[in-house]
Amino acid sequence: MASRLGDQTARLQGRVTLNPIYHVDPVGTLLFPALMIFGPLIGGGMLGGYLIGWAKPTPVITRNFKNIVRDDNLTTLAGPVSNLILALAGFLGLVAIILFTRNVPMQQETLNSNIDGLATLCQLAILVNLALFFFNLLPIPPLDGSRILRNFLPYNMANSFDKIGFLGYFLMILVGGPIVRFLLTPTMGLVYFALSLVQRG
Repeated sequence: MASRLGDQTARLQGRVTLNPIYHVDPVGTLLFPALMIFGPLIGGGMLGGYLIGWAKPTPVITRNFKNIVRDDNLTTLAGPVSNLILALAGFLGLVAIILFTRNVPMQQETLNSNIDGLATLCQLAILVNLALFFFNLLPIPPLDGSRILRNFLPYNMANSFDKIGFLGYFLMILVGGPIVRFLLTPTMGLVYFALSLVQRG
């Protein structure tokens, strides 16, 4: 999105790629998850029980945009919108599976296991991408929602907002999970309700 709107920074740095090596953040992708996974083994019991990590931030230079606020918001929203599209793809996959299994009697064990595996993959696609959608839109730095909020703040408030700094990571960990669960539970309820309608029809 940034490239389309005039900022080629990420493309010039080789970051427009599906190769995960170019997106690894030493702290967020390696150190932090490792501490959470192995923390209980080395006496850091408070770090165990859940896993949080992040990739290297994608570089964006907003002064390259023609309309800085609008184009920055569009670039920021590209991530959450892609999560919604992937969640929709998972939902449509489940709908296709329901329709397929209704019209085709499955008597082969291999076919059954393949269908079950595909259904699980689609369910995970919905769950994970909806969770990421809600999480990234939280107005807590450095999440996407904070960037959108900052673009609408007056100058003095934006400067104060920028000083949150590392406190944002603590807020993200402390309140991010409960808020996402609060939003995700009814949303997944609607998803399963819609699937049940498809199954009945």
